[in-house]
Amino acid sequence: MRDLVDIGMGRTARRAFGLDDVEIVPSRRTRSSSDVATTWQIDAYRFDIPLITHPTDAVVSPAGAVAVGKLGGLGVLNAEGLWARHADPEKALARLVEAADAGEEPAALVRILQELHAAPLQPDLVAEAIRQVRESGVTVSARVSPQNAALLAPGLIAAGVEILVVQGTIVSAEHVARGAGEPLNLKSFIGGLDIPVIAGGAHDYRTAMHLMRTGAAGVIVGYGHCDGVTSTDSSLGIGVPMATAIVDAAAARRDYLDETGGRYVHVIADGEVNTSGDIAKSIACGADAVMLGAPLAAADTAPGKGLYWTSAAAHPSLPRSRVLPVADEVGIDLNTLLFGPSGEAEGLVNLFGALRRAMAKTGYSDLKEFQRVGLTVRS
Repeated sequence: MRDLVDIGMGRTARRAFGLDDVEIVPSRRTRSSSDVATTWQIDAYRFDIPLITHPTDAVVSPAGAVAVGKLGGLGVLNAEGLWARHADPEKALARLVEAADAGEEPAALVRILQELHAAPLQPDLVAEAIRQVRESGVTVSARVSPQNAALLAPGLIAAGVEILVVQGTIVSAEHVARGAGEPLNLKSFIGGLDIPVIAGGAHDYRTAMHLMRTGAAGVIVGYGHCDGVTSTDSSLGIGVPMATAIVDAAAARRDYLDETGGRYVHVIADGEVNTSGDIAKSIACGADAVMLGAPLAAADTAPGKGLYWTSAAAHPSLPRSRVLPVADEVGIDLNTLLFGPSGEAEGLVNLFGALRRAMAKTGYSDLKEFQRVGLTVRS
């Protein structure tokens, strides 16, 4: 039964919980972390760790996507980002990094990012970025916004994209529009493609279920929320604590599995995931994988050199992300960041080695089993 609270006369609200509000409960059994498997598979593509990168130029370049892929995750390029707009994206990013180093205010950094994104999209630049990833042999993925999905998808697929991510702050299966322009029919769009599509963000059971019914292979829960960086809650007043949002989407996945007689849709957590403990809690709440952004800003492969922002920062009229430094230490070897060893105890390094340890300490041998681990709520 839903936990409703009165917020005034005649109005109730549902109580919801963030990842910081829940804790994992050990069982009576433990095992060695060497006996734990963190592999997962979406459609025909298998990955060693449940990692998808948040599609932001702050953490993913073509070279970075290759590095993530070779370490067992999925790197997602932003097909509407700087690599799609500038022949020398490193130079464009250097302008942003230099401004941050000079002490420019976050608002000024957002204006620089908006200016850089005002350059037109160039299909040949996107194709070249995808070619670099494809030739490495890792799985190729790119993100498009719902507004540009129909326009950009054919070229991306022709260039070699194998998994398409359709991502916005909020993505619905039905967009109502008036006036000129035909809104994206996500079900028809996905049905016309020969590659799997991951769509989101969703924030509740109903939206997750609707997205699953469009034929999406995966549903993103959240919008990449990171404390201090994302501002969707302050600019739009929209947000759902992630533990509740993940659990709701996992319930939709279970009901959709029964509805279809066996079609499994993956739940991908994108938000409030700042430490290795948050990764473990996301899986424990029912996610199949996590979409990491800010935790990867410290990696030696991150183009932002410790700065972080989401793609919503470049919106021309209503940016919903700041550009801020999120890493105290930058240039950490990506392999070390993901698998250790770690010299600190804050859960910022050895992200997926820690996940293996959490699974072992609670006695679970794979990710699907770990989704059944006990949880408690902090009082």
